[in-house]
Amino acid sequence: MKTPADPDARPAISRNVSRVVPDVTALKALAHPVRLRMLGMLRIDGPATATELAVRLGLNSGATSYHLRQLAQYGFIEDAPGPSRRDRRWRASHEITSVPAAESEGEAFDMDVAFTQAALSLQVSLMQKAVEEYAELPLAWRRASAANDIVIPLTPAQAEALTGRLNDIVMEAMAAAPPLGKPLPADMVPFSVMLHAFPYPGRVPHGEDGNGP
Repeated sequence: MKTPADPDARPAISRNVSRVVPDVTALKALAHPVRLRMLGMLRIDGPATATELAVRLGLNSGATSYHLRQLAQYGFIEDAPGPSRRDRRWRASHEITSVPAAESEGEAFDMDVAFTQAALSLQVSLMQKAVEEYAELPLAWRRASAANDIVIPLTPAQAEALTGRLNDIVMEAMAAAPPLGKPLPADMVPFSVMLHAFPYPGRVPHGEDGNGP
């Protein structure tokens, strides 16, 4: 396991992190790889037009505009002030999306699974790009990076408590940092923390009661 270097002492900003908890219909609109990428770009890099996003995504502006309208319809993005009314600019409405675990049957469960798969595909792609850039990073950023794999025997309640504590730590750090999509100090960049926590594959019987079909 790598041990991160001690962080620089900075005054806490102590702000509220805006989040959205989508309902089933909104989650259905979001669980699309292109829309997830677009929303992430708007959150991290700030407002953009459909044309600008099309260039970055390698799509035509018509397809990009369609996906933007879908995101706007369900409140994930909104109009952003811009220098020209001809070039409509969009910005993210929230900094993070929270998707609680759904019950084990019904449309909500199906969308929970679909969104998790779409999000994982995007995250794996980002992690692969990070690995490709790792050797070129300055030593300070290589020390701050991690690729840990830790297995701990836990009960479901203990596992939920652990992931909750880890998530709280990350959210505290986010609340103490400048908001995404805004200019940052010269020594700051967006830093990605991906929390993947799950029972070791093949060790839990299928079925909500633990007995399986």
